[in-house]
Amino acid sequence: MTSTIRTSVVPFVVTATGTGVAQHLVVDGDAGHEFDTDAYPAFGGRDEAPSPLFYALGALTSCNQVTAALVAKDLGIRLGSFDFRIQGDLDTAVLVTGADGNANFEAVTVEATVSSDASPEQFDRFVSEVERRCPVSQLFIRSGLRFTNRWTQAPLDV
Repeated sequence: MTSTIRTSVVPFVVTATGTGVAQHLVVDGDAGHEFDTDAYPAFGGRDEAPSPLFYALGALTSCNQVTAALVAKDLGIRLGSFDFRIQGDLDTAVLVTGADGNANFEAVTVEATVSSDASPEQFDRFVSEVERRCPVSQLFIRSGLRFTNRWTQAPLDV
């Protein structure tokens, strides 16, 4: 039996080194992207870089925007500026004290405003497709937390 390599699969690789709760991360590839994480003092950190939890929520905003651009192209609609507010509600009892339960966010709420020339029907389809096709949204949704996704359309800024 021969195996088929799927050309649509792209590996995303990050390496990291660290001490305590702080890390320095490097994205594999030629671009040389690097970033740092830390934690609040209550979690043993010095708060010198964003927490991994903020990076997870930030990944949700940026992945939604990238996915939105791809979906808009497929639907033939134009997009302008984006504004996001994302809130993740985390009960820290499992993380900090080892309590029984799920260490995941209990709920995540996405509030997005995007300027677009879409009709109301197109905009509804656009939002649905962005949620369905966004890998980071799907990570959160499929984890079982309460996921709220509210998008508002603004007039296209010219």
